[in-house]
Amino acid sequence: MNSSNPLTARARFSVLDRSRIRAGRPPGEALRDTVRLAQEAEALGYHRFWVSEHHGVPGVAGSAPTVLAAAVAGATDSIRVGTGGVMLPNHRPLVVAEQFGVLESLFPGRIDMGLGRSVGFTDGVRRALGRDKEDAGDFAAQIEELLGWFRGTSPTGVHARPPEGLSVPPFVLAMGEGADIAARLGLPLVIGDLRGRDRMRSGIGRYRDAFRPSAYAQQPYVVVSGTVAVAPTPEAARRLLVPEAWSMAYSRTHGTFPPLPPAEEVERRPMTDKERGLYESGLTGHIAGTPEQVAGELETLLKETEADEVLVTTSTHDREALVESYRLLAAVVR
Repeated sequence: MNSSNPLTARARFSVLDRSRIRAGRPPGEALRDTVRLAQEAEALGYHRFWVSEHHGVPGVAGSAPTVLAAAVAGATDSIRVGTGGVMLPNHRPLVVAEQFGVLESLFPGRIDMGLGRSVGFTDGVRRALGRDKEDAGDFAAQIEELLGWFRGTSPTGVHARPPEGLSVPPFVLAMGEGADIAARLGLPLVIGDLRGRDRMRSGIGRYRDAFRPSAYAQQPYVVVSGTVAVAPTPEAARRLLVPEAWSMAYSRTHGTFPPLPPAEEVERRPMTDKERGLYESGLTGHIAGTPEQVAGELETLLKETEADEVLVTTSTHDREALVESYRLLAAVVR
């Protein structure tokens, strides 16, 4: 993608889709929607298309990211495909290496390995996974073990097939300590979200200051992620944000993230003062507006962060409006 705007011209633009379930629709439809969106993103010229990992969440169908990544890669031809991310503390590094080795063998030169450090969101999910919060504390060691399977350096004497000898670019999804781990290991950093700009800039600064070159990256590489909603009017762009804002407010007050409702349904719903405050907060801080407004906000974002890439994570109930938002965004940065 190119632009007359020098900062957006230099940056790459990519898509992360979390396979949000829509109210009244089956989870399988959300997965098929993700594959169709990947095809659209490829046609529009986006650089990567990533999928995510969530467990036991009523509003998210994407629970097996490497399986979904295989479906996406199989349905596309050239766009890079990966995970945003595989939550490494939930898995044995050998198994993760094998999964990405299979993906890279099937789709050579197109696979990215985005890695996160979260464990299950609730005690019940963590018990089901056989994990606890402390498992995230070994994230750096888990990454090093995972990369060792590709290099063939495991102290076990076991050799992983097919990953050994393959090259799958690793990325660290992080805030706080995770940015320090990415810097120490010399790996690209994916950092969000756009609503916390000061925290984001602080993490990026620490990452760049502490970065050590590695076989994976000779210099810092920063991907900023967050919601970008584009529509013909500011009001239409704001309505794209409504389902996600309400579902986040609901999750904060009820402890579970529900399927995305239609915007018009949300706008009719009564809310407690607490819910209303969380909902209104959830509508702020994103990049949303007309193509002209979004172009200016992206320029500001890239100037503030000096990011190499923007990973767009927009979710909404109206799939046609979502696809149109990505089309308009592609035109903004083309």
